[in-house]
Amino acid sequence: MSEQGAETAFTLTGPMSASGAMLRVFSDTEAVQRMLDFEAALARSEAAHGVIPEAAVAAIVACCDAARLDLPALAQAAAAAGNLAIPLVKQLTAAVLRQDEEAGKYVHWGATSQDAIDTGLVLQLRDALDLLDADLCALADALAGQARQHRDTIMIGRTWMQHALPTSLGLKLAGCLDAVLRHRQRLQQVRSRALALQFGGAAGTLASLGDQGQAVAATLARQLGLALPDLPWHTQRDRVAEAATVMGLITGTLGKLARDLSLLMQTDVAEAAEPSAPGRGGSSTMPHKRNPVGCAVALSAAVRVPGLVSTMLSGMVQEHERALGGWQAEWDTLPDIALLTSGALRQMRDVVAGLVVDAPRMRANVDITHGLIMGEAVMLALGARIGRMAAHKLVEQASARAAAAQRHLRDVIGEDEQLSQHLSPEELDRLFDPASYTGEAGAFVDRVLASHARGKQQQTRDTTDAGE
Repeated sequence: MSEQGAETAFTLTGPMSASGAMLRVFSDTEAVQRMLDFEAALARSEAAHGVIPEAAVAAIVACCDAARLDLPALAQAAAAAGNLAIPLVKQLTAAVLRQDEEAGKYVHWGATSQDAIDTGLVLQLRDALDLLDADLCALADALAGQARQHRDTIMIGRTWMQHALPTSLGLKLAGCLDAVLRHRQRLQQVRSRALALQFGGAAGTLASLGDQGQAVAATLARQLGLALPDLPWHTQRDRVAEAATVMGLITGTLGKLARDLSLLMQTDVAEAAEPSAPGRGGSSTMPHKRNPVGCAVALSAAVRVPGLVSTMLSGMVQEHERALGGWQAEWDTLPDIALLTSGALRQMRDVVAGLVVDAPRMRANVDITHGLIMGEAVMLALGARIGRMAAHKLVEQASARAAAAQRHLRDVIGEDEQLSQHLSPEELDRLFDPASYTGEAGAFVDRVLASHARGKQQQTRDTTDAGE
């Protein structure tokens, strides 16, 4: 199949569900090329240790080019062979034989199909994690910028979908930023475990290479820039399952952010909106609509990815030294997870960067319960004088009267002799100011922003050190 064929697997929704860069990483052409990269590196490594003749390397490496293979024929043959590597090696061998008959004898020497497929997938995964980390970094920067700008933008906090207490938009966004910073740490950690060479031969013993197995494996890992595991991991799938799980966690955070922002975009709430652009978020019939299309992509991914992660976890139960079914279930599942995660991440990165905030509307919505949300503040101030339980009962009764009469709680309490004798008008004014009851919201935002800044500084130092 061609690269176009790979994108067709996602039909016309491919560009909506995944980023273009990630679609390229997991295109059919790239999948084949990464397996061929393994075969080329294998030939060089085996020649370096005298396992195959040095003279065979040039022809093998020259033919390890996906453009030289017949991908449609490869796809058809894979259906009967059971995996892509078997027909790939046949096509590669035939190509090498046409160029150098002697070199053709040494294609795929001592390796097994799973070595090529797993290592090829790991090479794709490395590129995928690079893309995800770059977009997570951009999302973190966007969240940090918005959290800093809206550190003290008052809005209503909602619990059980109901108005609760005042909070700030900065704190809401900082909560997501805090999670994103943890996801970046997880990505770094999973790289150290998941990006490992797979090379074990037919049963994971490398018996086919005699006493050169470990030496060839070490050179092969260096050639490909992968970690050398202590032993082959054909049926120990925690590496790829962990990568899938981390992407699932990222998608869950993106879904939570998308859920909150889309709820804030409801007409009745109207506190925030996705950035507008020609052709974005419109309706085929209602000219006035401005739909949260970026949030929709993230929420769709958040619905789909957990099931795919479950497939990866279920596939860990594999038989003996080589698996039947569980391994094969990973081939499309892991790419699907990466593709969906990339699409959600790309969309939410752009949504946050261009987020339109209606601060006056946020402030107005804080007041729609006519002061009822400040009942806790009043109750605690009163409780310091008459006891918490007694204060709770009195304020609860006053709240019920205010709600029934559709009056402001401040006025009802001010007229209540039992309450007003303990709370002066000036104190009531202060207690009913939402900005005075956001607790440590600002400090929490500052702490997360400081963590983000430290991470940026460390990243700069790491980049500088790597350049040196």
